[in-house]
Amino acid sequence: MNIDVIILAAGQGSRMKSALPKVIHPLGGKPMVQHVIDSAGRLPGEVRRHLVIGHGADRVREALASQPLQFALQAEQLGTGHAVAQAMPGVVEDSIVLVLYGDVPLIRSETLEALCHIAARDRLGLLTVRLADPTGYGRIVRNDVGDVVAIVEHKDASEAQRAIDEVNTGIMALPARYLREWLPQLRAENAQGEYYLTDVIALAAQSGVRIEAIQPAREQEVQGVNNRVQLAELERWYQRQQAEQLMTAGVTLADPARVDIRGTLTAGSDCFIDINTIFEGDVTLAAGVVIGANCIIRNSEIGAGTRIEPNSVVEGARVADGVTVGPFARLRPGTELAAGARIGNFVETKKAQIGAGSKVNHLSYVGDARIGKGVNVGAGTITCNYDGVNKSLTEIGDGAFIGSNSALVAPVSIGAGATVGAGSTVTKPVGDDELAVARGRQSNISGWKRPQKRS
Repeated sequence: MNIDVIILAAGQGSRMKSALPKVIHPLGGKPMVQHVIDSAGRLPGEVRRHLVIGHGADRVREALASQPLQFALQAEQLGTGHAVAQAMPGVVEDSIVLVLYGDVPLIRSETLEALCHIAARDRLGLLTVRLADPTGYGRIVRNDVGDVVAIVEHKDASEAQRAIDEVNTGIMALPARYLREWLPQLRAENAQGEYYLTDVIALAAQSGVRIEAIQPAREQEVQGVNNRVQLAELERWYQRQQAEQLMTAGVTLADPARVDIRGTLTAGSDCFIDINTIFEGDVTLAAGVVIGANCIIRNSEIGAGTRIEPNSVVEGARVADGVTVGPFARLRPGTELAAGARIGNFVETKKAQIGAGSKVNHLSYVGDARIGKGVNVGAGTITCNYDGVNKSLTEIGDGAFIGSNSALVAPVSIGAGATVGAGSTVTKPVGDDELAVARGRQSNISGWKRPQKRS
């Protein structure tokens, strides 16, 4: 199939009360229009995607700069028919045109594929939905034998037509040659003074082109976003779908309503995810991972059987099997933890490789470091990796023991089996199995009195 997808995204979105163009407000961690682009991209055959932009055009271009899109500018917002016409010069002659909307984000590719198959049979495929309250929507008008013959916008509808509960979603697919014939025939003789794309339905009926209407699996697929309340409603529905997919795959969620996935989460069986957890970007959890409450995991890989204890933040990290992190730990980008490593409470790591079975258990900062196997880093230890201009490396060999409250001033190396005495400031290399003590000699002064406040 040869498909040109035209996504309408030129509207101002004034009801969002925002300087940000409506279609790039985030849903599920990415601009809502990105969901539409992604669904269209999963269609079979050769697919070209056109985005019609208008209000906030530069910001929309910037937000989607990495996408394989052809942009079409609608300088004046004169209706949906006018918007589609702006993209038509880039449409291939013999293709199917699929019309979508940047503020209807959760449309499924399966639904779109069904519409395209209708259009491939030289018909007009129309997506409709039945609503308990159809107020504000264009009504689907059928003839006596049930064929669709027209769509009447709510503001132009008669009382009898407003009683119709089947409404137009605006999503349709049809051969490009029909659009080229019908778009110039549209007239702005309506309450809004706009060129309605929906008027092509009547033109199709007049031309004897069969109109075949289908409906989505769920109403939320075609729910649009006009304000932040509707955006929040769709966000919760979207998150519930993500949660259900995880549970179906063998993941236990303490509360499906209190997990947010703002990207892609791949999880093995028998994982447990506690409440108020957020996953951003691309995250992979191997089998048996436990994520404690109030954690944020971003662009990371977590190995089998690892525990991320509550209130921890993991970003850009690779964590091997059987590791324990937290509570209240922060793993920053470039952190790599080998099997069985332990990162404890109030520990921060950054661009640190920590070997198998090594422990950094309390109140420490480890940055720009390579730590071997079986190392113990005592409480309050810091790697002084930044001199105000450059970052430098700290290396610690296998089996070393770093005493509490030590400062390791990089660049510096601590040998295998070496010991650093508590409270030391280490500025020179320490050899294998050596003891390093680098602190001032203790002096006790008898009879010393603390200063007193002056009266």
